[in-house]
Amino acid sequence: MTNNTVFPVKLRETSKFDSVDFNNLSFGSIFTDHMFICHYDKGSWNNPEIVPYAPITLEPSARVFHYGQAIFEGMKAFKDADANLWLFRPNDNHIRFNRSATRLAMPEVPQEIFIEGLNQLVRLEEKWVKHDHGASLYLRPFMIATEPAISAAPSKSYKFMILASPARTYYQGDVRVLIAEKFSRSADGGVGYAKAAGNYAAQFYPTALAQKKGLQQVIWTDSNSHEYIEEAGTMNIFFRIGDTLLTAPTSDHILDGITRKSVIQLADSLGIPVEVRPISVSEIKEAVKKNTLKEIFGSGTAAVINPICGFEHGGELFELSAEEDSYASMLKNKLMAIQRNTVPDPFNWRHLVP
Repeated sequence: MTNNTVFPVKLRETSKFDSVDFNNLSFGSIFTDHMFICHYDKGSWNNPEIVPYAPITLEPSARVFHYGQAIFEGMKAFKDADANLWLFRPNDNHIRFNRSATRLAMPEVPQEIFIEGLNQLVRLEEKWVKHDHGASLYLRPFMIATEPAISAAPSKSYKFMILASPARTYYQGDVRVLIAEKFSRSADGGVGYAKAAGNYAAQFYPTALAQKKGLQQVIWTDSNSHEYIEEAGTMNIFFRIGDTLLTAPTSDHILDGITRKSVIQLADSLGIPVEVRPISVSEIKEAVKKNTLKEIFGSGTAAVINPICGFEHGGELFELSAEEDSYASMLKNKLMAIQRNTVPDPFNWRHLVP
């Protein structure tokens, strides 16, 4: 296959488009008319095509149900004022997807299938990509093990698929978090750096406990001592102490976030000092007490950048005052302007959908 490959398309007879209220979207619950699908069997990828969005059939013995071989990516498509369609750093998503695949003993997906599948699906569904402020088309590439066998071994067959979902703001209102003292997201030598489905399932219970306390998310700490901060919920996390941004280094615990990398590079280009280093909980609590902790914010594809206005640790709630000229707001606006092609892209992050 080449970058000029055109995959077969089976069109849906009747579009769902006119029944969708684009002003009241619940994130990730509405899907476009079509999806991309490709099958792996006997050592190769076969039959890539775009088909109507519909249920898929798997045998109850499919290995994904028994051994959790499932990975995914999250990314977005945007439409500019001239109706051009753009993806944001899709090659980085492809690299990370295959890194996850390798860690879970799954086959890598060739670039021409991954990128051209995205291109063709987004182009086909272009009316679903709104130009309104805050609107985007969320894209979910994923792979699951499909071989019908329950012996404890990697699957010999897989499905790679791409779904598309119109999206608006992910989080609304104030966000407060609980700094974990007991539960962990990942451990040394584990799969924390992979976008494995099980990573997220393991978060649901401790997050639910935090929500019962009136907090929205959990800041995860290291599994050995719970002294060092790793991630926030489903996002990477940044702290502003004085005029310096701090974020934890990536490792086998922490996802190599694409928005995280973009924030670091953008901040550096703006002359904002950035320190990528271990960050202790005690350091953050001390900074609150000294009034030098100015901001906390999470970064990720869905929310882009989301401010955190308070956190709880050791039974004590710490509140942050709103910064009039916050780094979070400034960086989010600049990043979104690049994504939406309203300003030049000096980093070559944008990918024009042909």
